[in-house]
Amino acid sequence: MKIAMLASEGAPYAKSGGLGDVMEALPAALSRIPGNEVCLILPYYKKIKENPKYETELAAEFQVTLGWRQQYAGLMRLKNRQDGVRVYFLDNDYYFGARPGAIYGDGDDDERFAYFSKACLDAMAVMGFIPDVIQCNDWQTALVPTYLKSIYRPLFPQTKCMFTIHNIEYQGWSNANFFDDVLRLPWEYRPCLDMNGSVNVMKGAIETCDLVTTVSETYARELMYPYYAHGLDGIIAGASWKLTGITNGIDVHTFNPETDPALPAHYNADTIAQGKALCKQALQKELGLPVRADVPLLVMVTRLAGHKGLDLLCYIARSLLSQEDLQIAILGTGEVQYESFFRGLQAEFPEKMAAKITFDLGLAARMYAGGDIYMMPSRSEPCGLSQMNAMHYGTVPVVHATGGLKDTVPGVDDDGCNGLGYSFQSYNADDFYGALDRCLGLYRENPEAFRALQIRDMRQDFSWNVPAAKYMELFRSMCQK
Repeated sequence: MKIAMLASEGAPYAKSGGLGDVMEALPAALSRIPGNEVCLILPYYKKIKENPKYETELAAEFQVTLGWRQQYAGLMRLKNRQDGVRVYFLDNDYYFGARPGAIYGDGDDDERFAYFSKACLDAMAVMGFIPDVIQCNDWQTALVPTYLKSIYRPLFPQTKCMFTIHNIEYQGWSNANFFDDVLRLPWEYRPCLDMNGSVNVMKGAIETCDLVTTVSETYARELMYPYYAHGLDGIIAGASWKLTGITNGIDVHTFNPETDPALPAHYNADTIAQGKALCKQALQKELGLPVRADVPLLVMVTRLAGHKGLDLLCYIARSLLSQEDLQIAILGTGEVQYESFFRGLQAEFPEKMAAKITFDLGLAARMYAGGDIYMMPSRSEPCGLSQMNAMHYGTVPVVHATGGLKDTVPGVDDDGCNGLGYSFQSYNADDFYGALDRCLGLYRENPEAFRALQIRDMRQDFSWNVPAAKYMELFRSMCQK
C-alpha cells in the first residue's frame, strides 16, 4: 500500500512535542510492514536546512498557487535515511527556510501551513506518487482533505484521506477573509470551514476527510464533550460515525533501559532489582539529594504548563514534603509561575526536593530509570508518552484517569495485583494525594508486590507494532469503501 504522511514536524528533524515523536516512529513502523511504501513530507525549516547531518538533494521544483500568490516550492529528498521511509522536505525560504527559532508562533502561521498543505498535494502530483491513503495531522495539515476533495480529486481519483487529531486545543483559526484571500476554494466549501463567522481549518478537515482518528480510545470519546473539544464537540459528534482512537506507542529502541547510553547501569525486567537501584543511587547523587535506597523517589518530566496538572501538585507539594518521608524531582521548563514555585520548593526542602528547570533528554532518561513513582496528573492528555516511557523503565505511574492515561494505566487492586499503576477520577488535589498515598502504601508495606508491579509494567508491549497494525486495518477498510 502507498501511504503518504504529512505533518508540520517529525523527529529527529524538527520537534516541539508529541506529534514529532509520532512522526518519527509511526512511518518507520508502517514501512516495516511488507508491501508498504511510505512517504513522509515535512517543511524544510531553517534548523533542518542548516543541519549537516541531513543530506538532501533537489527532487523537483514547482509553483504553488495560493489565492492570488504564486509561491516557489523546492522538493528536497533526504538521502541518508536508514529505514524504508522516503522523507521529503518542502523548501520555501519565505515561509520556512529563513525563519529562526520555534516551529510555530509566527503571525502568518495560517498562511504558512495553508501553503504547506497545498504544496504537499502538488509535490505528490509532480513526483507521480499517487498514494492509496494520505494521513495528515493536526490543524497544520487540516486543509489537505478539503483541498483533495474540492480541487485535487482528478489527480488523486482513488486516494483516501485520514485526519488525525493529536491536540484539539489548536484548531487553525483565521478571519473570514482568509477563505477568499488565501484559500480560494470553491464557494460550496465555505460552510465546511466557517465557524462563528471565522475560518476553522480543523472543522473543515473533520467534515471532508474519509476518517477521523485520534491518539487514544478514551480521548476519541472525550472529544464529543464540550469540556475537552474546545468548541468542536458538536462537529465531532456529527462525525462520530467516522471517528476512532488508536493509542500511540513509544520508541522502545531509544527508550530502552537495557541499552540507553544515558544510564549509569542497564537492566531489564529480570535484572531490575540491581540495575534500577544503581540508577536511583546515581540519580540522587546527580540531583544533590541524600542517597537513600529506602526512601521513595517521585519524579516528573514535563512541560511546566497548567494542563499538565501542576496546579494539583503545587497544592499538595508542601504537605507531601513536610509530612512524608520521600523525595521529589521535577524536570522541565515552561510557565514562569511553575518554574518559580519549584525553585522555591527546592530552596525550602533541599534534602527532599530537586527542581531542574531545563531541557535535558539524558537526565529525562535517568529520571525514568532512577525514579520509583512517576507523577502525571494531567487535566487532559490526548495520549501521553511519559507514562509509557516510565513504565518501560519500571517506574510506577500515578495518573489522572483521562485520555490515553486511562487507556494505558489500568488501576491496580488493593493488594497491588493486576493493573499497571494508580489513577484518580476527579480532577482535584485531594484525589491526586489519595492516589499517591495508595501507591506509597504499597511501596512501603508490600515491597514484593511493588516490585512485581514494576516488572509487570516493564513487560508491557508499548512498541509501535500494535498501533501500526491498527492503522493498517483502518487504511485497508478505507480503501475498500
